[in-house]
Amino acid sequence: MIEDAAAMHDATVQQIETQLAPLLRSLETLRLIARHLNPPELAGMLDSAGFPENDLRAARSGGALWPEPYSGLGAQLDAASDATLAAFEGLRASARDPGALQELFSAMRHLPRALEALYPLAGVLPPVNRFFLDAEKRKDADFQQRFLQPRKTGTGVIRFGDVADARETVWVYVPETYSPDVACPLVMALHGGGGNGRSFLWSWVREARSCGAVVVAPTSLGQTWAIHGGDRDTPHLAHILSFMRERLTIDTARMLLTGMSDGGTFTYTSGLEAGSPFTHLAPVAAAFHPMLVQMADEDRLAGLPIHIIHGAQDWMFPVSMARDADQYFRAAGADVVYREVTDLSHTYPLDMNGGILDWLMI
Repeated sequence: MIEDAAAMHDATVQQIETQLAPLLRSLETLRLIARHLNPPELAGMLDSAGFPENDLRAARSGGALWPEPYSGLGAQLDAASDATLAAFEGLRASARDPGALQELFSAMRHLPRALEALYPLAGVLPPVNRFFLDAEKRKDADFQQRFLQPRKTGTGVIRFGDVADARETVWVYVPETYSPDVACPLVMALHGGGGNGRSFLWSWVREARSCGAVVVAPTSLGQTWAIHGGDRDTPHLAHILSFMRERLTIDTARMLLTGMSDGGTFTYTSGLEAGSPFTHLAPVAAAFHPMLVQMADEDRLAGLPIHIIHGAQDWMFPVSMARDADQYFRAAGADVVYREVTDLSHTYPLDMNGGILDWLMI
């Protein structure tokens, strides 16, 4: 019996290792595709990427039941693998039909689901732990070890709300290394049009985990953020921020409002209001009109740190909008950092989060 148990243990560990390696390679490929996503270039990107999912498909446990005590771990691993495979399947179908933009974006929604399924294993599997850290921290064995311990209550990925995808539900990441004795910077991250906080949170977890930042990812109360008309979102964000400050020790000098596309535009419209509690703004791929500056409170703009990121290849909001924003905000007295990214289209630049956080921490 002991020999049988040992053999089963060895076989299960081997299966985990066999499945995990191609899963992580496939996820890194998807992250790279997400960063450089430009619909007309998708087929070429996939050709360059090869077929990393083939090894994952071959390694997938094939529906076999994972034995105890590995059933929970195996279920998470399979869920992450299945979402990853679904993403590649959708991307390859989209590449055959360049006009199928909705199918393309639907395919990419599988990536955050894969990350959500994989993340609980970061505290027990060192390769997963490293995956959810930035490149520099992967070189620091002592830092990595801090995460390979029982997770403290109230840390990690937390959902505030009974229904996962309800608009009122808020998704939060609290660093596993959090201590109430140390004030943490906070990132309020706003999704793009048609998105949600549950998915957009995963745009930030790797970098936030590496530097000890809290990430709060709400969902717009309407179909998108309140860019026009009545604004229920601004008071909602203020309420969420107050709620987080009651629960956690937040660095009140480093409370960032940032967002992608419509979320970036709302970063302007909400964050420029005189009563905004946010200390820094970082709009990404956002629409801009000079009226935003004219309507903003002068005292709010004076010295306000604003970090603008925009792609030179943006096909939705021309880069000229971001150049105008840089010009107008500087003239109005804001403290502007402007980054125009040559190879970025209308997608989220995952590789620039570290730079945003470095700027926030100055």
